[in-house]
Amino acid sequence: MTDALSQDIVARVATELSLAPQQVRATLTLFADGATLPFVARYRKELTGDLDEVQLRDVRDRAEYLHELEDRRAAILKSVDEQGKLDDALRAALLRADTKQALEDLYLPYKPKRRTRAMIARERGLGPLADTLWAGESTDAQVDAAALAYVGTDGEVPTAEAALQGARDILSEQLSEDAVVRGWVREITRAKGIVRSTVATGKASDDSKFKDYFDYSESLGTIPSHRMLAIRRGETENELIWRVEAPTDEINARLATEVTAHRRATQQLGLVAHDCYRRLLAPAIEVELRVELKTRADDDAITIFGRNLEQLLLSAPAGEMRVIGLDPGFRSGVKVAVVSATGALQHTDTLYLHQEDRFAGAIRAMVARFTPELIAIGNGTASRETETLVKAVLRELDSPRPQVVVVNEAGASVYSASDLARAEFPELDVSIRGAVSIARRLQDPLAELVKIDPKSIGVGQYQHDVHQTKLKQRLDDIVESCVNRVGVEVNTASAALLAYVAGIGPGLAQSIVTLRDQRGRLTSRGDLKDVPRLGAKAFEQAAGFLRVRGGVHPLDASAVHPERYTLVERMARDIGADVATLVGNDALVESIQLARYVSEDVGLPTLRDIVAELRKPGRDPRAAFEPPAFRDDLTKPADLLLGMVLEGVVTNIVAFGAFIDIGVHQDGLVHVSQISDRYVRDPNDVVKVGQRVQVTVQGVDLARGRIALTMKKEPTAPGANTTPVRVKGNAEPKVAPRPAAKPTPKTASKPTKGFVAPNGMRFK
Repeated sequence: MTDALSQDIVARVATELSLAPQQVRATLTLFADGATLPFVARYRKELTGDLDEVQLRDVRDRAEYLHELEDRRAAILKSVDEQGKLDDALRAALLRADTKQALEDLYLPYKPKRRTRAMIARERGLGPLADTLWAGESTDAQVDAAALAYVGTDGEVPTAEAALQGARDILSEQLSEDAVVRGWVREITRAKGIVRSTVATGKASDDSKFKDYFDYSESLGTIPSHRMLAIRRGETENELIWRVEAPTDEINARLATEVTAHRRATQQLGLVAHDCYRRLLAPAIEVELRVELKTRADDDAITIFGRNLEQLLLSAPAGEMRVIGLDPGFRSGVKVAVVSATGALQHTDTLYLHQEDRFAGAIRAMVARFTPELIAIGNGTASRETETLVKAVLRELDSPRPQVVVVNEAGASVYSASDLARAEFPELDVSIRGAVSIARRLQDPLAELVKIDPKSIGVGQYQHDVHQTKLKQRLDDIVESCVNRVGVEVNTASAALLAYVAGIGPGLAQSIVTLRDQRGRLTSRGDLKDVPRLGAKAFEQAAGFLRVRGGVHPLDASAVHPERYTLVERMARDIGADVATLVGNDALVESIQLARYVSEDVGLPTLRDIVAELRKPGRDPRAAFEPPAFRDDLTKPADLLLGMVLEGVVTNIVAFGAFIDIGVHQDGLVHVSQISDRYVRDPNDVVKVGQRVQVTVQGVDLARGRIALTMKKEPTAPGANTTPVRVKGNAEPKVAPRPAAKPTPKTASKPTKGFVAPNGMRFK
């Protein structure tokens, strides 16, 4: 890559992202030198102009695209040149192309391809006839007469019509490979095309999860990612057939006009235009747009998944508390794991819900022996039954009693069967490992969830259908960002957690654990230099994100990078204190005059970060832990009443709404239109994964396992547009009591404000 080309990429990225060229140049230089994104975002703010992680990622990704574009441009130029067809006009066009699609359109006529009808026609010597037709000076009659000269005795061109057909094949291919024509056909189809799905033959069923798409259409330009992914899933499962329907009449009319303009053989050329679109352009453009739809849907879904994963990983940790973890089950029993405040396994057991006396006795004994502060119960099968029994036992005990918390167990079974879990607990049964995971993820969600493939955590949208390489890169970026934002205690972290620290990776992470096992507790960040193969570059990238509580240097437990220890020591001397006294002392920190310490390589952004750390060294950016409060009398969907107001926890956010755990072993959905009284385009603007929210039950469909919820302050009246729910044998929907409506004056001709009609509709 030449310097001129690199400068061009810098300038383009800067323009597209509205950044200064020096910011882009510095960022790309740091990445090229091996710096990680978290390190650059945290410790090189002066160089990048204080760009955040999102901006840095955008710079990186856009520069990668442009480098790939230039590599492809070079390959195409070389290919066409080797064919001897690279004239000045084509070279200029290829150099002007600013997208991969534009490059491929220009390259299409020169791209090696399988033998086509046009190639066969040229082999039969029909190229001159096609040139005559395209020149436009001959009429249809004259072209018909000229075709007779190409009829041969060898049988390859048996008739004049066969000659004309061959000439039309040549022109159809030539027209279909014209970059300008291909471009406007694509744009019209993209702007006015429709995605249409129909039920596959013999697959119509009222029970199908794809029933809504059996006869469905939506604009290609506006169809949201979740619907596109659902349609593609239906196609994969052989229940749906879908296609892109283009504005065929409009395209055919324009193509015919452009082909016949200023040419006399309008009949033959009209056939060329029709054949070109029907046989070549329409199928090719549909394939391109199907790929484009998938790419767009994948990108949206990956963005949603990444955002949800980030919020889940940064969920509030309970912290160093003793926990009993329960992995519920009916037939196989409730698996029990007791872990210490540091996550060490202390006891295991298996209890059965139908053996209530033994169950109760075992819980009482464990509470007395281990004095847990929390009991974590997985939210899978038998969760509410387990919770009910545990709470009944705890009510009989004297205070202080452990608090019961229902934990999202998504991915726990995946971890249990993993190589990592086998290495951690080789003697434990798989199901017991799940209970350990449930207990630990209450203590520290981030430390435990990094052990699980992010795709298995359950906060995505069709995550197994999207581009897996892109998904993995995004999720790895998110996990790395979260781990480094929180920081990692080097003496207690697992190898799985250490692997996500900037500059470390799985190999060095295992080396750190091995050194820790051999030597015992590391006493300073400097000890990391003794880790085999952990060189100066890795130390620079990782040191600021690794914590050594109680270390030799007072700043070893903070996010202050070792490269700035000398600066902090100077600050302390200037105010007449030592570093140990300065750390955590607001009054002393407040007296630091930051302007005195600004230099060529240290600016105010870094100084402000240092001061923030001195005030609260090693602060955890995550929120304080606060468990949800589910109602004890609601354990299954059939217990719900329309109009009930409940507390819930957001478990997943998708493009069309948010899923809420309300404690009945079936998440309810708050559609995006029901998230707020105001218009909401993106659910993430209002709610976050793990957030506690208040919802109202709008409808319950037991047959399809769906619960409709609303977060609106003035929700639609209970019972309106909902499916009646049979509850304990009653056919009519049960409705939660609500305050009586104010009486309406008899003289009123229209419902007045606040009136509730007999059908349940409320008028505001």
